[in-house]
Amino acid sequence: MLEVCVDSAAGLEAAVAGGADRIELCSALSLGGLTPSAGLMAQAGGVLPPVMAMIRPRAGDFVYSERDLETMASDIGTARQSGLSGVVLGASRPDGGLDLPVLGRLLRLAEGMDVTLHRCFDLVPDMGEALEQAIRLGFRRILTSGGEGTAEAGAARIAELVARAAGRISIMPGSGVTPANAGMLKGLGIAEIHASCSVSTGMSGKLVELGFVPPVMRHTAPELVRALRKTLE
Repeated sequence: MLEVCVDSAAGLEAAVAGGADRIELCSALSLGGLTPSAGLMAQAGGVLPPVMAMIRPRAGDFVYSERDLETMASDIGTARQSGLSGVVLGASRPDGGLDLPVLGRLLRLAEGMDVTLHRCFDLVPDMGEALEQAIRLGFRRILTSGGEGTAEAGAARIAELVARAAGRISIMPGSGVTPANAGMLKGLGIAEIHASCSVSTGMSGKLVELGFVPPVMRHTAPELVRALRKTLE
């Protein structure tokens, strides 16, 4: 299964056109993905592939205040009301370990929805322990790069996680996934994979000068979605 992450209405259309099996809906992918707007969630509610909403209220770490958690609770409700199939979330303790009480609280709010543990998992001090915790909490899958900058660099650790999970939870590689390395990652025994399938566009002019856009922007390319699907097939 190919999951494509997008952060705009145009990206949503491109992922569907390219044949994505599932979509992770975000805002600000340049920051690792934040919670999408209520309007974008509403638009995605009518899309045919399953859509998962990222629930991350701000950039930075995953150690959340009570105010952050109130925002996340509201956003989970918005995702549910919009008809989305699930949510992608995570929460950490200051030492990087999974914050089990907070995650339990959020998962209760998402009861009945599909749930993915996001790459806060890549910060944990003991991935084996965190894997067992994620299973006990009831997550359906873990998005991970194996604790490295890219899934390709973390392939050995991902293979270990797949073996340890033994089908109890899905291990989904993500970060830097392309048609060039997807075949190798598929060989690790995974059942699903996560990618942005995006291309870079140089920006210039007043929009850049005034700080409205960065010098380089990325957007989802349907042809890359198709190419990645072909590699996986």
